[in-house]
Amino acid sequence: MLKLTALFAAASIAALTAQAGTIVSYSVEGAAYEGYMAKPTRESKGLVILIHDWDGVDDYEKTRAEMLADEGYHAFAVDLYGTGNRPDTTEGKKALVGQLYNDRDTMRKRILGSLEKARQISGQTDAVVMGYCFGGGATLELARSGLAKNVVGYSTFHGSLDTPDGQTYEGVTTPLLILHGGADTGIPNSLAASLADLLEASKTPYQMEIYSGAPHAWTVFGSTRYRAEADEKSWDAFLAFTEKKLSN
Repeated sequence: MLKLTALFAAASIAALTAQAGTIVSYSVEGAAYEGYMAKPTRESKGLVILIHDWDGVDDYEKTRAEMLADEGYHAFAVDLYGTGNRPDTTEGKKALVGQLYNDRDTMRKRILGSLEKARQISGQTDAVVMGYCFGGGATLELARSGLAKNVVGYSTFHGSLDTPDGQTYEGVTTPLLILHGGADTGIPNSLAASLADLLEASKTPYQMEIYSGAPHAWTVFGSTRYRAEADEKSWDAFLAFTEKKLSN
């Protein structure tokens, strides 16, 4: 596995954001979206769907997709906002996130449509779905819905962990990997504990890792919140999870 410390020693953050993948225009229920596909340079080990944070698809998601491609995966950074919707203010981000949290049916349809497009491009069927922040919450929304076929694992990095009223994990048998920051004041450890209780009650297979001192968004390169140790440990945990689920 590619260690992040070695990666950062060999290249700057600016170099990491040089993309070799492809912008993918596609539609879901007649609306236009623009995702990003990074393809492996060797035989594919499978498909990973990456759901963006509240900024929408930008260089961060593209870089993570390229890192996954370097590990041998087709990686598709999906677009849940729509072509041209890339908010650059806190108010704009809150508005777009709020629209989808208030219309979860639309959120699920957009993820499923993106998943279908990724499968068409990659030729892969089985997939792991993962997301950051808002994208982590969207990942769990899809897991609870039970609507996705041939998804073999779900993973969230510093994602929303609350479960909406009326939803449960009953009947969810696909494994979950929850990666959480112990110093995340926006998503407190009490929510992580409550989620663990729900998953235990529903007998949903899961693994949860909590990283000490890691605030919300600890994986964002160049941010004051970035924590290299937590980023490396969580990335390695995700790669191990993905390799196991997609090799079965």
